[in-house]
Amino acid sequence: MGIDAPDDLETVRSSYDAVADNYVRMVGDPGPWLRAALDAFAEQVRDVGPVLDAGCGPGWISGHLRDRGVDVSGIDLSPRMVEHARRRHPDIAFRVASVTEVEPEPESLGGVLGWWSWFNLPRETLPAVVAAMARALRPDGQLMIGTHCGDGDRLRTRSYGDVPVRWTTHLYRPHEVSDMLTAAGLEIVAELRMPPEPPSQAPQILVAARKLGGR
Repeated sequence: MGIDAPDDLETVRSSYDAVADNYVRMVGDPGPWLRAALDAFAEQVRDVGPVLDAGCGPGWISGHLRDRGVDVSGIDLSPRMVEHARRRHPDIAFRVASVTEVEPEPESLGGVLGWWSWFNLPRETLPAVVAAMARALRPDGQLMIGTHCGDGDRLRTRSYGDVPVRWTTHLYRPHEVSDMLTAAGLEIVAELRMPPEPPSQAPQILVAARKLGGR
């Protein structure tokens, strides 16, 4: 794929390893609107091809898609997150990898999910990842990205139970996410914006885009 590994990749990896156990305890059901978006995604891609959950964490989203008939596999940067995913969902294939390392074959996937898992990527890296995942989609396949909305960057030094971490959350305006997807040759099919919760956090955005050329 030819994407350079981020300079802080190992720092981010060790940070997510450190918070993984607390993350499993603290992060649960994403709520009805996001569940509905996942269900719509599953309905539209399950017959197109397999789905890659790229940044799967402990596997909650992969399991949700599997329960809706999707052939899904997952990757995550954090070995500890992948341990949790394999324990919770032993019937799903998970492996340790950065999204910058994977090289899916062109038109090999029905869907790719970046579910609040790509915001740590450097700004100059994210468009290349989006383009590579778009190439991997079959016609009518979809790429769905969830991320934090706003301007600028936020350095996190403690998270998930006040555990010391170090990663940068890059914030994006909705049009910036949509522009990356359309620049990769995809057609925007849905956009969901949500207020911050708790109010001290950034607003959230979820954007889905389809690869043209199908029905």
